[in-house]
Amino acid sequence: MLLEGKRILITGVLTRHSIAFAAAKMAQEQGAEIILSGFGKGLALTQMSAKKLPDPVDVLEMDATNEDDIAAVAEHIESKWGSLDGFLHAIAFAPKDALGGEFLNTPWESVSLAFKTSAFSLKSLAVGLLPLMRQSGGSIVSLDFDASVAWPIYDWMGVSKAGMEAINRYLARDLGKHGIRVNSVSAGPLATTAAKGIPGFDQLVSAWSDRAPLGWEPSDPKPVAGAIGFLLSDWSAGITGEIIHVDGGYHAMGAAVVDDEMDGNSQ
Repeated sequence: MLLEGKRILITGVLTRHSIAFAAAKMAQEQGAEIILSGFGKGLALTQMSAKKLPDPVDVLEMDATNEDDIAAVAEHIESKWGSLDGFLHAIAFAPKDALGGEFLNTPWESVSLAFKTSAFSLKSLAVGLLPLMRQSGGSIVSLDFDASVAWPIYDWMGVSKAGMEAINRYLARDLGKHGIRVNSVSAGPLATTAAKGIPGFDQLVSAWSDRAPLGWEPSDPKPVAGAIGFLLSDWSAGITGEIIHVDGGYHAMGAAVVDDEMDGNSQ
């Protein structure tokens, strides 16, 4: 199995529709031992969703912006496993006034919260869990939404994701000497609990389906989970600082795909 013997921390599981839940389920099915983390009001959802996984798991409370919380999770992992082979960073949050077309009016307090939660927390987790990974190396994977362009509705979350992409590269630079790979998966829009809170999400999904040459199913996180599994596995040895797009090919197209099959004229 792809992840046989791996020990992995999965953050960001809320409902069974979340990308992180699909990744957790995939990891268990591929032979990994996993631990989940949740935070605040979402912790109860994480605990409920954990019961739907194939095997029982520990669910730890962790605010990824709090160094003490990260240290407590690291201590638990060390006492349980002794080391860690990788983790999924699936953490993002922005206040309402940082989304939905209010880019010019968003106050710094909301911007800083979005950036600290959605981007800087990747660095915080990497540093906090490094002692558990430095001996045998491993893999860090984060969830992204293409930050190379400006989106109509994404505003300061888009800026935070751009920051996270840069952090991904700098972590790859600094952690490579420990044999740790750092990569990101840029997913197309999926109907998760978090995404539904973004104004205009339905319009984005509709446009995506027209432009992605492979098509796009917003209710199916399994293709994204598969890419996460690959990056967490030894099959991705030699890949670091990368952003892998799992979006039906949307990012590579300049306009909507035109179906111009030429029946009877193939050569």
